[in-house]
Amino acid sequence: MRILQLTPGTGDFLCGSCLRDNTLVSGLRDRGHDALIAPLYLPFALEDRGAGAPEPDGVESTIHMGGINVYLQQKLGLFRWLPRILHDRLDSPRLLRWAAGHSKMTETPGLGALTLSMLRGEEGRQRAEVARLVEWARELPRPDVLLLSNVMLIGLARELKAALGCPVVCTMQGEAPFLEALDDGHRERCWATLAERARDVDGFFAVSQYTADLMAARMDLDPAKVQVVWNGGDLEGIGPDPARRDPERPAIGYLARMCRDKGIEALVEGFLRLKERHPRARLVAAGVVLNEDRDLLARLERRVSEAGWAGDVELLGPVTREQKIDLLQRVDVLSVPAVYGESFGLYLPEAWAAGLPVVQPRHGGFTELVEHTGGGVLYEPGDPEALAGALGALLDDPARRSSLGEKGRAAAAADFTRARMAERVEAALGRVLGSDPGEG
Repeated sequence: MRILQLTPGTGDFLCGSCLRDNTLVSGLRDRGHDALIAPLYLPFALEDRGAGAPEPDGVESTIHMGGINVYLQQKLGLFRWLPRILHDRLDSPRLLRWAAGHSKMTETPGLGALTLSMLRGEEGRQRAEVARLVEWARELPRPDVLLLSNVMLIGLARELKAALGCPVVCTMQGEAPFLEALDDGHRERCWATLAERARDVDGFFAVSQYTADLMAARMDLDPAKVQVVWNGGDLEGIGPDPARRDPERPAIGYLARMCRDKGIEALVEGFLRLKERHPRARLVAAGVVLNEDRDLLARLERRVSEAGWAGDVELLGPVTREQKIDLLQRVDVLSVPAVYGESFGLYLPEAWAAGLPVVQPRHGGFTELVEHTGGGVLYEPGDPEALAGALGALLDDPARRSSLGEKGRAAAAADFTRARMAERVEAALGRVLGSDPGEG
């Protein structure tokens, strides 16, 4: 098949959705498909790829619907009528990366009007950007299917489907928390617009059953239109190395954005309670740190220092792929206690590939993934004592840690690799298209 994938970039920080989509396109290309991924809004930030490095195979080099243009067309009516050459200059990858690094990328207050406008597509204030994207897509060899990375791109479906004459499939991966955090004046209007625009989409792929059920209910979709396709990751090179773990000083690992929503604050609080019973335990946390996260991290560092455990806590910030693997090989348990219903969490397969058990709150996609794999423990969310108890029970039982880790490792190899995700997406596309996409 010829497949066109549209994915929003993040500019200067690693994003699970970007990594997942890039991994998917690579896996589809491995299976012989002509797959191309086109970045929207901002350039991609991929593991161990510096700014200015050539894009990997299958990644379009041009940024479409650049974030500066999208924002200014929302705020300034006259800006929509500037000469095209000026719009093109604002889509410079270097400029977009700079803008991403100097803005608060993930805070939802004030984004309601922009979100609604983007969901309205050609009827929104960014209609000129939509038209430019359609013009570019028309110049490509006609794709057999268009994949949208998430439902926030659903406003593009109508015009692209009409121009390209191909089915449109949209992935569901973590949009609900963002939408629910919008201001009261825009939240329900955005959900209603999604429900309306869903009629332009031929099929939906959800990254977990939890996500499928939630989004189908909120978007008033026929559940039969939503297929569950679990994520897969690039697990090559991630494996256990028990010799690197210190049985005298067991370590809890964390690998996600260093923010409250992902659970770094909850984990620190649980860890401080754990130290009352396991004074030799350590915490090693790494992940993206955005501008809006820095105050929280400073408070957590003070909290740990005041408790007298600064020497047992490492808050590392962003890491390379090599450093990520190093972290996974020197900790004994991984926990990312996200405070909201996480749709999936690529850090789980990565932990399992390293032979680590996980300790996760019993909500969101965590429940089905941990229950399916048998690779960890679930605890009641929002309870630092319950988190500390679950972590402590595993630290007290090395044999159980090993058993859960091995179950997770087997499941990662069977269910959560790049090849397995690409195979599942290929089969799911066949069901949408009514044919075998592996033929021809």
